[in-house]
Amino acid sequence: MKVLANVFMVVGMLALGYWSFLFVSARRYQAEETRRFVTEHVTDNRAEPASLDAISQSEPSTTEAGLYPSTGSAVAMLAIPRLGLSAIVVEGAEERELKLGPGHIPGTSLPGDGGNVGLAGHRDTFFRQLRLIQKDDEIRLSTHEQEYQYKVVSTEIVGPDNVQVLHPIGHETLTLVTCYPFDFVGPAPKRFIVRADCANCPQQKPIQTGGGR
Repeated sequence: MKVLANVFMVVGMLALGYWSFLFVSARRYQAEETRRFVTEHVTDNRAEPASLDAISQSEPSTTEAGLYPSTGSAVAMLAIPRLGLSAIVVEGAEERELKLGPGHIPGTSLPGDGGNVGLAGHRDTFFRQLRLIQKDDEIRLSTHEQEYQYKVVSTEIVGPDNVQVLHPIGHETLTLVTCYPFDFVGPAPKRFIVRADCANCPQQKPIQTGGGR
């Protein structure tokens, strides 16, 4: 019995050490990328800002051309002021990326492209606060070029295989995805979806991205 107790204690210590390492790594990544993002954003803003008309008439975006940022790179800064949520968004939505921050779902639009911008995050870390989100909450998504402002229009609970929530719907939208229920122990069976419309995006035709998204 004593041996078994010692085994459980060692396993518990290893698990605690592992999660502490992940927590520290994520905090370090977020701090470094936030500092870099803010510095580069300030530098970029020293140039004359382009008008929305100029942006809407510019060349097709990298998303439309099928080119995405490299996996694991920082693509934007997400903020939901009322919830006190602020985090760097990472390109990619696999476990490796989601340990670092909310992930941009490959196959969905990038901010300003006119389609459906899909972001995923863990319900027990970066997207924990989504349990408190409400209709009309403001969501800000900042890139080096512009800050895009979205307003929450709906939330819903869907099955894990429901990819229709990521389809373009005729104008730029932001879709946040996390697991549900928030207090579920183990792999959660459903997905919590937040849908927000863009308030200051250029009027563009939604991009039909690959993979049915």
